[in-house]
Amino acid sequence: MHCIDNRRRAGLALAAGLLLALSGCASGRSGRPSGKPPLFPEPAARLGAPARLRSMNEVRVQAAMRIVDANPNGTYGDRPPDVLLAIPVLEVELNANGSVRRIRVSRYPGQAPETTQMAIDAVHRAAPFGDVSHLPKPWVFTEVFLFRDDRRFKPRTLDN
Repeated sequence: MHCIDNRRRAGLALAAGLLLALSGCASGRSGRPSGKPPLFPEPAARLGAPARLRSMNEVRVQAAMRIVDANPNGTYGDRPPDVLLAIPVLEVELNANGSVRRIRVSRYPGQAPETTQMAIDAVHRAAPFGDVSHLPKPWVFTEVFLFRDDRRFKPRTLDN
């Protein structure tokens, strides 16, 4: 009987030690569903009205700037690293008023597939991109998202 009590105590001590060790791994954030990290922990910045655009190239540049402005906690401004975590490529089709009509994924990354949805969400947060009704159709631009290991991205359009 004494032997069983010792095993039980040892098991409880091991479980308590393991629980204590694992509690140090917690991120400190509570209230989020497990398995789904927040894409961007803080709300997006308020965006001003988009400028009048003269070409689809201007649309692409303004869209990239709006994507960065709308996602301040999910982007970076410095030079991308030599090795990137993921590079999703999106083709964004606009309505005449500059709102997003459709997003087609042109390239899914081989690793970190969740970055594709992060990029799509970032585009939706930044819309509308300005009136394009005076421009020739199709109202489509492509953006390449350069994700670092910390899952922050930079639109390739702004990588000069």
